[in-house]
Amino acid sequence: MTYGVFLHKDASIYDDIPEVRYQFPKIYLSRAKQMVGNWIVYREPVKLPHSKGFFAVAKVERIENDPDVSDRFRALIEPGSYLPFSPNVPHRIDGEPVERDLANAQAAVRPLSNSDFARIISLGLPEDDMLPRIGEIEPLGRVREGQLPFEIERPVVQSLINRPFRDRAFRRAVLEAYDGRCAVTGWKLINGGGRLEAEAAHIRPVEHGGPDSVRNGLALSGTAHWMFDRGLIGFADDLSILVHRKVNDREGVEALLNPSRQLLAPAREGDRPHPQFLAWHREHHSF
Repeated sequence: MTYGVFLHKDASIYDDIPEVRYQFPKIYLSRAKQMVGNWIVYREPVKLPHSKGFFAVAKVERIENDPDVSDRFRALIEPGSYLPFSPNVPHRIDGEPVERDLANAQAAVRPLSNSDFARIISLGLPEDDMLPRIGEIEPLGRVREGQLPFEIERPVVQSLINRPFRDRAFRRAVLEAYDGRCAVTGWKLINGGGRLEAEAAHIRPVEHGGPDSVRNGLALSGTAHWMFDRGLIGFADDLSILVHRKVNDREGVEALLNPSRQLLAPAREGDRPHPQFLAWHREHHSF
């Protein structure tokens, strides 16, 4: 098994849902098989305008033939393993590539060294209280000379499966995407300690198979979060806000909604709620 890189671009010819599956041609099959049971990082192409660079990590569960397209395959992502970076990790920092082994830099599926994997994770999930480390990390997340790969590999992987760690990473990524503003009320409240009042809500909860993805997340104030989790409010595919028929104080709920009566979604298309998660919430709560 080896770590890997999956190159992904929104609206490409490939049928990717990074939280769920990654589609690729047969030429990459032997490489992808080496990554089964291990972690990969997602990266956008360098030449893509406003490229996010490395933007998430996930674990490959298995490889299967694509049921819809001959000579293509799918890497299926282990449920609950996908985790977005915040901040995204650029391709280069101070002129130096973050991914040091660039022998196959143009390949859409390629192996990633242990040290490169640890460096990217330390930059994409940067809080000191979130990521256990051995000693100090040099600038750019460099591994110290003489440091063995397993010295950093084990705490990194342990963090990626730790629920409190994942909750904090998910919250940071969602609030960054929504600029800390509640998607329902439009409020951006900050307490005296500088902490945002908004919370990060899963659209499809983790216990029901939902991923820790920004597209499965919403920034919501405490009251809006409470109403959403209980199915008092929901969202149509056009992002209009729905108020459930079981609400006993409809006028009071509607008074909390922002004037547009639309979900205040992130500007970036790739960060907006995915229709399949919104549909699950509507169906689960019988809208």
